[in-house]
Amino acid sequence: MRILAAALSLAVFSVSALAAAPENSAAQALRAVHQRMSDKLNHSSFGRAVQLDSMETADGLQGDVYAVVEHPLSEIAAALKDPAHWCDVLTLHVNNRRCRTGSGPQGSEMLTLYVVRRYDKPVDQAFELPFVYRVAGSSPDHLLVELSAESGPLGTSNYRVKLEAVALDERKSFLHFSYSYDHNTMVRLGTMAYLATFGSDKVGFTVIGKTPEGQPDYIRGLRGLVERNAMRYFLTLDAYLSAPGPDQAERRQRRWFAGAEQYPRQLHEIDLDTYLALKREDRRRDGYSR
Repeated sequence: MRILAAALSLAVFSVSALAAAPENSAAQALRAVHQRMSDKLNHSSFGRAVQLDSMETADGLQGDVYAVVEHPLSEIAAALKDPAHWCDVLTLHVNNRRCRTGSGPQGSEMLTLYVVRRYDKPVDQAFELPFVYRVAGSSPDHLLVELSAESGPLGTSNYRVKLEAVALDERKSFLHFSYSYDHNTMVRLGTMAYLATFGSDKVGFTVIGKTPEGQPDYIRGLRGLVERNAMRYFLTLDAYLSAPGPDQAERRQRRWFAGAEQYPRQLHEIDLDTYLALKREDRRRDGYSR
């Protein structure tokens, strides 16, 4: 009987270890990324431990933001393991005017985002982005949340939003935020034409050289576009984590706006009073109390 009990205990331990192994591996992998990026993070041009990367994929665009934040992982998990909280996060973005949560196929959790082309467009002109929300991993030292939308507006598709976080110590965590989507050839050409004409003054964050005046020459075009949006979304996470509780909406909005205004060359679009007025209008219209 003692041998049987020992065997059963070993079996239970082995199953538990196997179940935990992928998540522990994910945590170790993200810590390894932090180690590799430590020099860039410590000497970041963003004025804080942040690194932004971008790329044109075979079918679209991807932006990645890595950051060390002054929040314990338990606090991040409590704030971001609820899809309703993600609505509070994402609607901080100036172009996101409404968000709804609900149930999807096979019991999946859904989050539908309503996005306008420009902040001053009415919400009835917004495009719908129906995301499937999933907590793909959660442990005391690692968190992985994924949002995916197979279809999007104007010839875009395969939207992927990923937040991964790992504990560095009792006070700090390392975040990886990834934002990507695909677009068809017509959308790609149309976007490039806009960015080469009316949007020619819009730049991203990657420095590709120096201007004739000796100033940083920032990347433009499609990669500049995805860098701006990836940073805006990272700032929504940063603002929400600074004030995650109820009745903190305006505090979070002010934090998001102040974060964006630290990079006016890339992110300035609107003045604070107009931004706050739009967000108050959205909350009154949809009856939010958070």
